[in-house]
Amino acid sequence: MQLRYNFRLYPTPGQQVALARAFGCARTVFNDALRARQEAREQGLPYVSDGELSKRVITRAKVSTERCWLGEVSAVVLQQALADLNIAYRNFFASVTGRRKGVNVRSWTCPGGVSHDRDVNAAINILAAGRAESLNACGGTVRPSLAVARPDEAGTRSKLPATSAA
Repeated sequence: MQLRYNFRLYPTPGQQVALARAFGCARTVFNDALRARQEAREQGLPYVSDGELSKRVITRAKVSTERCWLGEVSAVVLQQALADLNIAYRNFFASVTGRRKGVNVRSWTCPGGVSHDRDVNAAINILAAGRAESLNACGGTVRPSLAVARPDEAGTRSKLPATSAA
């Protein structure tokens, strides 16, 4: 049996600063690691291993002058950011190649039997928005239709102000 609890945290101002610092450092490490992997892939270099990535974006970055503030937060936060990147990176390529279980992110079939392709749908939606058409690839609206302003709506006037005749 699994239990689930819902609760809300109310951090103090000092804790809010510490959390913001930890989240910011985690985002920086994640983005730096992603950039390193993408650059290696674009340049045809071998896959950057998890250990090398950790050395490059955490250990070496902490001693550099431009990223020395990474040492102010727990290393657990930074390592978890790398672990999250590794999972996301592997899941992305597994889904593109069809090795990942679950719904394929590139194409799918709705219960009604209609087949969709993510890239084709994006192209249709962009084209429809550019042409100011009202329907997208899935039949939904691209833009809300124009509506007449209500007379009591802020910023509207039902009549022009009366001018006094002298």
